[in-house]
Amino acid sequence: MICNHSKTQLKLTMSSMARKFFIVALTYPTLAWAIELQPNDIVAPPPDKNYLMLSYYDTENSAYYKNGSAVSSRPYANPVIDNPNAIVRVARSYSAGGFPLISYAQLPYGTISGSGSLANYPASTGIGDTTLATAIWPYANRNTATYFGLAGYLIIPTGSYSNTQVFNMGENRYKMDIQMGFQKPIIENLDGMLAVDTMWYGGNGQCAAACGSLANTPLTQKPLTTTQVGPIYKINSIFTIGASYFYVSGGATAINNMYQNNVVNTQRFLLSGLAYTDIGRFSLQYGRDMEIQNSFIQTRVLAIRYMKSF
Repeated sequence: MICNHSKTQLKLTMSSMARKFFIVALTYPTLAWAIELQPNDIVAPPPDKNYLMLSYYDTENSAYYKNGSAVSSRPYANPVIDNPNAIVRVARSYSAGGFPLISYAQLPYGTISGSGSLANYPASTGIGDTTLATAIWPYANRNTATYFGLAGYLIIPTGSYSNTQVFNMGENRYKMDIQMGFQKPIIENLDGMLAVDTMWYGGNGQCAAACGSLANTPLTQKPLTTTQVGPIYKINSIFTIGASYFYVSGGATAINNMYQNNVVNTQRFLLSGLAYTDIGRFSLQYGRDMEIQNSFIQTRVLAIRYMKSF
């Protein structure tokens, strides 16, 4: 038999655990981003070119999954998380030691908000975290259209962040990613591509509301590895299409050194269409999660991009 004091303590403990579980889940769409490649991103660019890319990138997440099963109890009855972004990327290609390279800086501006059963949580609007990247091609054979590239990414916490909010455009932590990619022809007009990257996360020592805490508490995360593979088909000199399969694993979090048992184990697809025109390259991408273990399932990825070289 439990006394009233013990019952109160148990109720508070269970409430705290539920709140922490819920809030960490809310932040997860921004914690698990992978480095997505478009068709022909693994092809080495010609040197001494400048590039400007403008993108609209929109994601929607809905039902929450825990260990592969959808959770329907409150507040998971009908959760929806929207995250539309406008993204500017500037890049420069060059060569060093006979190897092709390209470097870029990228800055998003957008909104992350909840609706349905998450409508009571304030939205966040503002700039996101800045990405700096450099890629090098140790092997680039333009005669055989075979390429092997390596890329490094540094994500800097420039984004809007408040420790009193659940939803934030910024993550208040540094991230680093190393990626390698390979592309070569399979048959005429059909290429195959494979890329693997691993992301490492710095700590967020000011995780309060997003960690279910009244005071700042440290949030840490294990590395996250993404494998993407798929065909790229060149229809003609203008149009190219591609399909990618993604497998994402790892990325479990800990709050104040307490393991949250939320390993990412996600499969998803991404379909791409590109048009190379006299005024620049246009691309359209659409995808979604196919299978997920932990987090809100991503029900839509929509990307519209324009890139111009000069």
